[in-house]
Amino acid sequence: MVSIKELMLGSKRVVGLDIGSSLIKLIEIDDTSQGAVLRTYEEIPVQPGAIENGIIKDSKAITEHIKGIFKNSRCSVKNVITALSGHAVIIKKANFAHMKEEELRELLTDEAENYMPFDDVREINFDFHVIGENDLNPNQMDVVIVAAKKDVIEDWIAAIERAGRKVVIVDVDSFALETAYEQNYDFGGEDIVALLNIGASITNINILKGGQSVFTRNFLLGGNTITEAIQQKLNISFEEAEKIKHEGGNGSDISKLDLINYAEPIFSEIERSIDFFSSTFMDPYLKQVLISGGCAKLPGIVDALANRLNSGVEIFNPFKNISHDKKTFPEQYLTSIAPIATLGVGLALRRMDDK
Repeated sequence: MVSIKELMLGSKRVVGLDIGSSLIKLIEIDDTSQGAVLRTYEEIPVQPGAIENGIIKDSKAITEHIKGIFKNSRCSVKNVITALSGHAVIIKKANFAHMKEEELRELLTDEAENYMPFDDVREINFDFHVIGENDLNPNQMDVVIVAAKKDVIEDWIAAIERAGRKVVIVDVDSFALETAYEQNYDFGGEDIVALLNIGASITNINILKGGQSVFTRNFLLGGNTITEAIQQKLNISFEEAEKIKHEGGNGSDISKLDLINYAEPIFSEIERSIDFFSSTFMDPYLKQVLISGGCAKLPGIVDALANRLNSGVEIFNPFKNISHDKKTFPEQYLTSIAPIATLGVGLALRRMDDK
């Protein structure tokens, strides 16, 4: 039975909708007196080619997928929080003299071409977050700027709203990882942690210091790189190669070591990104690396990355501090979906009145 409180709060309920190139994930998390509680999780495969490099290529297909995932989950919530990724969004860190946020917004509007790779600021939506005082120059502040083309955002919103939902927040994948981390992990003021989300076609890197983002990067390599290597090796279809990858090579001519070797381009790009961060940051020691995304399920990936990065590596657990009904969500099931649910959890933890 629905309580009066639930009816009154119904219009403020939200779901996180993580729309990837291989899966769409829907997650709802409730706020209760006992803390965050997982209410709904559902996933649905995406038609191949419907999303490429974070850009919607087949809006009609995505809309039908979204209708399907809400129907399958029996979720009636209208308000959706989603995120952009890949080439759809630009994230840049810059330094500015200390000023009020209104002054900074006016400066960025007037001089957008100096900070964002767009010729006409009228074609983009942008926002920023002031991290704090610059470590090297106390007279300046560090700022993260996020920008995306309006037509890309409008396409994303339209695909969701044609499915009968309302988009209330458009987040960024890298920052959704950060939200999930803040909910589930303890951190000190100087702790440096790398969050890696290795999806089907895109890898997100977000390095945090004291829980705040200090370095982000997306690159267009992911699990499909491994699938395509299997496909070429065995001369089979993409779908057959994907099945072999998900099964860890069992019953095929592909060994677990082969799978790790096929992931080498991804590992190299991660290592290069973290080396760049370390060479430009005052305190490069990584306390921890947390990995999520479908590739986090790859056998041996934790040890392989730990050896490459000389740091402790573990699978991101986005349900660590989120309660759940053990009959609806058995522990074994949550463990199996944890890597692919991380971004969606970060989105589902946002609220409509968030800034």
